[in-house]
Amino acid sequence: MLSTILDLSALSQFYAQGGTPLDMVDAVLARCDAWPDKAVFITPASAGQLRAAARQLMESHPDPASLPLWGIPFAVKDNIDVAGFPTTAACPAFAYSPSADAAVVARLRAAGAIVIGKTNLDQFATGLNGTRSPHGAPRSVFDASYISGGSSSGSAVAVAAGLCSFALGTDTAGSGRVPAALNNIVGIKPTLGLLSTSGVVPACRTLDCVSIFAASVGDGTVVRQVAEGFDAADPFSRRAEPVALPRQRRIGVLAGSEREFYGNAEVERRYDAAIAAAQQGGATIVPIAYAPFRAAADLLYGGPWVAERLAAIADFFAGNAAEMDATVRSIIGGAQGQTAVDAFAGRYRLAALRRETEATWASVDMLLLPTTPTTYTVAEIQAEPILRNSHLGRYTNFVNLFDLAAIAIPAGFDSADRLPAGVTLVGPAFSDDALAAYAAELHAAIGRGAGRDKSTAVKSTLPSRPDAGSVPIVVVGAHLSGMPLNGELVDLGGTLLKRCRTAGDYRLFALPNTTPPKPGLVRAPGYAGAGIDVEVWHLPVAGFGSFVSRIPAPLGIGKITLDDGTSVSGFLCEQHAIDPAGEVTRFGGWRAYVNRDTGAADRATVATSR
Repeated sequence: MLSTILDLSALSQFYAQGGTPLDMVDAVLARCDAWPDKAVFITPASAGQLRAAARQLMESHPDPASLPLWGIPFAVKDNIDVAGFPTTAACPAFAYSPSADAAVVARLRAAGAIVIGKTNLDQFATGLNGTRSPHGAPRSVFDASYISGGSSSGSAVAVAAGLCSFALGTDTAGSGRVPAALNNIVGIKPTLGLLSTSGVVPACRTLDCVSIFAASVGDGTVVRQVAEGFDAADPFSRRAEPVALPRQRRIGVLAGSEREFYGNAEVERRYDAAIAAAQQGGATIVPIAYAPFRAAADLLYGGPWVAERLAAIADFFAGNAAEMDATVRSIIGGAQGQTAVDAFAGRYRLAALRRETEATWASVDMLLLPTTPTTYTVAEIQAEPILRNSHLGRYTNFVNLFDLAAIAIPAGFDSADRLPAGVTLVGPAFSDDALAAYAAELHAAIGRGAGRDKSTAVKSTLPSRPDAGSVPIVVVGAHLSGMPLNGELVDLGGTLLKRCRTAGDYRLFALPNTTPPKPGLVRAPGYAGAGIDVEVWHLPVAGFGSFVSRIPAPLGIGKITLDDGTSVSGFLCEQHAIDPAGEVTRFGGWRAYVNRDTGAADRATVATSR
């Protein structure tokens, strides 16, 4: 029996007890059919699509432990490409049929996750309320008269309603956080460029990022780590440079006249309770000057950045503006009066505001803010669609402009136990992992569940990832797990992070006269291979120096490019040393070579070394 919320732990238990992905998709189909809000999806997966995906997964990977997201159902915001589904951005006249998955979707599917459909959104991801779509307005899972939040409206509702385990959204102004707050779930807004935006319909290309909705911070972090990775096809993709945060946390909070809740005392009460929980957990609370953050937030729609929204769909807008939602059309059309002078003036203003915030960041490690200062009914939003939408972004709009990471978590319910509120932790770029650790603690301390489940916080197990006090290293031969020299890594406090492959332009050679036998890995630009099996280990900084000092010639440490595009220090061999050696690239890795059929392998080695 599946739980109300399909968190990763619950599904893992379901599969361990004999459930199958086919059982899971049948349950999801039944839940989607029974859910009364039919505006959640624009294009749901058919029963045939879901069952075919489940069967294919079971046949290709029968062991649930073989893939990190084996049999996990997820939904995708309909401005992100999924092969086999149209991409509409909630504008039928704009719709097209992509030939391939967006980069993040491809990574998640390769990890075993199953797409259950494309979800509704504010058209062209322009809005924070969820009512700007010709496909209807998804509603709060707690009261159908209230908004779900946007623009990633359907994705948030799908998770909160228990229709899937996680969902992808996008976040430019707060679209991956506001709907999380209004539906009592977690919304993870990664550092810009950490997740590829290849295959995503842009809103503001310089500010867009793919976001994740989940039942817990742990679940969302697992998904983020699977989905992230450098993508050369995305000009805004960045290689991760993890930032640590101190254990003795200093948390910046709102004070004085900057505490604006638009008359919603219930949300303010939940914000104060979250601050108290943080303080009880040992954090130092620091009142901050929020004015420069708020001024930057105002630039997103009140400054020249709205011109990026027009740039994203300029050709379509020129010929099809009449086909658009009236409010979205008026916002994007407003960019037609912007000039290059306005754009530069906006950049200068943003730089000045960012400089003003440096004093705040010198005194705090992260911010704790209300995710939204209030909420509204659908009728209230429709009565004042621009003004009230702007209220929703008061504490979210600045985050991408300042290149920060953020995680929204549930903060509890109003005094009638009816409508939820949320808070968001905001940290420096690439503090995503460190921020997740504290967000998970605070969610557990607040303890008001996930989505429709208002019980104590669901299990939130964060994936293991080393802190800034360790150094990654790629090993390719005798230091692999179970091989003769692996103990050297273990004795120095090393931990295995992952098994993967190099990029395709590496070749592997068996070095002669080495004890124990060792390989030599060399890069061969232009060589089109399948990559070499390797492991990435992490060593404490002190241990790394000791380890490297022991490496004998002709081996050394250099940068190795992995199959995900990242570059990590690891064992490479000097070119002169491989000349007399037999090439063993065809085995795909040192372990496979060592465990080869000796006769056949020796014949192959002789042949390749001639």
